[in-house]
Amino acid sequence: MISLKNSDELNKMRKACAISQEVLLYAGEQIAPGMSTWELDRLIERFIRSHGAVPNFKGLGGFPGSACISLNNVVIHGIPSKHIIIKEGDIVSIDVGAMVDGFHGDNAATFTVGEVLPEAQRLCQVTKDSLMIGIEAAVKGNRIGDIGHAVQSYVEAQGFSVVRDFVGHGVGRQLHEDPEVPNYGKAGHGPRLVPGMTIAIEPMVNQFGWEVEVLDDGWTTVTKDGGLAAHFEHTIAITDNGPVILTKV
Repeated sequence: MISLKNSDELNKMRKACAISQEVLLYAGEQIAPGMSTWELDRLIERFIRSHGAVPNFKGLGGFPGSACISLNNVVIHGIPSKHIIIKEGDIVSIDVGAMVDGFHGDNAATFTVGEVLPEAQRLCQVTKDSLMIGIEAAVKGNRIGDIGHAVQSYVEAQGFSVVRDFVGHGVGRQLHEDPEVPNYGKAGHGPRLVPGMTIAIEPMVNQFGWEVEVLDDGWTTVTKDGGLAAHFEHTIAITDNGPVILTKV
């Protein structure tokens, strides 16, 4: 069931989403060669709690970290570890959210560490651009499929591929709510977008093929062919006046 938010609920979501965006930007500034993803996760958790929020990823389904930190060929759900060290030339995807007053925010971005390969830089830019293209399609009266079609069409025209096994989702009192928001699909299909809907649009884009596999830890999801992957995400609200990005400060 899709949950529509009233103005009071949207205001609470704005608070959670603002902190989610602030911690994501903060985390990107803290990334440095030689840092472990465990160290970065500790900084992220400290930031969220110091702003009066709760890290909503921590413990979700048993996930041990406050953020998913995924390097290079890891698409999503990278578990923070003292043994994973960030290096010059890496691309680092951070997926993080905060809960405030019972409502959730969720966002993600892929950061480059120093000088990266031109194709890695292009992958990140295309993924970021595809998110904004998807958001542009999230207007009242359109359908969920219009978002995925817009993302997929752009990404594939650039020579990359969109992940099929994981998708975006509704956000609100739960971190993951209905509806699912795929990054692929047919225009004109799926639930209709109406004011009060709050969704996370999150393109996960692979350098080569779209296939992924989950490692034995049950979380870490990598590209099947070893290519790079990038991930960008915003939580948005559908309104009468167009989509509003809640995770934007």
